[in-house]
Amino acid sequence: RVLFLKAKQSSFAFTLKHSIFMTWQRRQQQYYSENQTLTVWSKVCFAIGGAPYQITGSALGFFLQIFLLDVALLDPLNASVILFVGRAWDAVTDPTVGFLVSRTPWTRHGRMMPWILISTTPAVLCYFLIWVVPPIEQGKMWWYLLFYCLFQTLQTCFHVPYSALTMFISTEQKERDSATAYRMTVEVLGTVVGTAIQGQIVGMANIPCINSTSLTNSSHHSMHGNNSQILLDSKRRAYMIASAVISLICVLCAVVLFFGVTEQDSDGLKAQKHVSFRRGLRLVMSHGPYVKLVLAFLFTSLAFMLMEGNFALFIKYTLGFREDFQNILLVIMLSATLTIPMWQWFLCRFGKKTAVYIGITWAVPFMIVVVCVNSNLFVSYIVSVAAGASVAAAFLLPWSMLPDVVDDFKVQNPTSQGHEAIFYSFYVFFTKFASGVSLGVSTLALSFAGYVPGVCVQSDSVNLTLKMLVSAAPVSLIALGLLVFKTYPINEERRQYNNKQLQLLLLQ
Repeated sequence: RVLFLKAKQSSFAFTLKHSIFMTWQRRQQQYYSENQTLTVWSKVCFAIGGAPYQITGSALGFFLQIFLLDVALLDPLNASVILFVGRAWDAVTDPTVGFLVSRTPWTRHGRMMPWILISTTPAVLCYFLIWVVPPIEQGKMWWYLLFYCLFQTLQTCFHVPYSALTMFISTEQKERDSATAYRMTVEVLGTVVGTAIQGQIVGMANIPCINSTSLTNSSHHSMHGNNSQILLDSKRRAYMIASAVISLICVLCAVVLFFGVTEQDSDGLKAQKHVSFRRGLRLVMSHGPYVKLVLAFLFTSLAFMLMEGNFALFIKYTLGFREDFQNILLVIMLSATLTIPMWQWFLCRFGKKTAVYIGITWAVPFMIVVVCVNSNLFVSYIVSVAAGASVAAAFLLPWSMLPDVVDDFKVQNPTSQGHEAIFYSFYVFFTKFASGVSLGVSTLALSFAGYVPGVCVQSDSVNLTLKMLVSAAPVSLIALGLLVFKTYPINEERRQYNNKQLQLLLLQ
């Protein structure tokens, strides 16, 4: 009887302790969930911080090539050197900045925010100087190369910490995905703003093109040259005004981000030991899902960047819509902005891998149609609306899937944390490398095809080259990217498993 009573008391004590432990665990989970929930205001402020990168990126992507060729009057070969070297340098700085960010000590403003704050002002100054035509001829190429490289470096100091900030606003996958959707919506809206400001302000100062009849009469040619120089100066001022407006908007966005978002110490980074760059790089690049994701989006990013960098020239010369090209570009970006919420719903409903297959391939038929039909303004606008939906998917999906790869790495390597900046910086490195390759190769191809700045009509070889750059080459690269993506292993079940494992690790 005594033994029975002791056993009963022991069983009761065990049950009571277990009940207390489970109650404590539930309260811890409830507290953790409540403290990781982001307000709408925090998500909006976080999203606004991504606008400067896209505003400047869209302006540079759509208009820098045509500015260097038709406004700064650079030789196509020199322009290709500027575009390729600038983007290649930008790509090299990404891993370096990512490593430096990962070794930055924690401050009262966090670890990412100081980088964002300090780099903003010099970055916008260099951006403005990119669009200034210097009063020199011999060193003009070096002017653009210097300020383009400086801007890309300073922009990297802003964008890499901002991208990694996704992992430090919340540890909840649902909250991060929601914040990423806000961010992508604002970033695509940023491309609209950049395209609209640059296109509409510059479009008000159109330069008349040069045709063969203008050169038959010397007096007429002299008068035409004087008028063209006046209009060229007006065009240059328009580019400077547009860049000043964009610079001001970028500063305001950085201020909103700094004061509206709180960086959280989600992984105990204040007391974290730093690892060497070589070890961190080896760990990151040996993670299979990350390598496959980056390689797949490298090909698809290269496809869309080829189209973006050459679409303005294609519309202007091959289709012949000199007065409408900035409006067509604006329609693409507006369509992308409006379809971002649709893709966010789609990936939540059907999964991210399915969204990649549907969203990226959506653009392929329209890339083919735009080069096969005769020049028709209405058809061009229809194609632009449809293509914008695919651009939205290309914007949203990589940044929505990168946190999943980082979470998968954390689950598989629970003792090695704090590599978020390296993950994000190398992804940015590869996308910028793709951009540099696309701009350099396309401008060089136009040079070999016989591109002549400022003329009304380009040769058939130039038009054929533009068709290849906006259709055949992007379609082929999209196919390669999707073939690689078939091997990407993280599906919805694995994502949910990783989320549960991370919550258990944080409660330990």
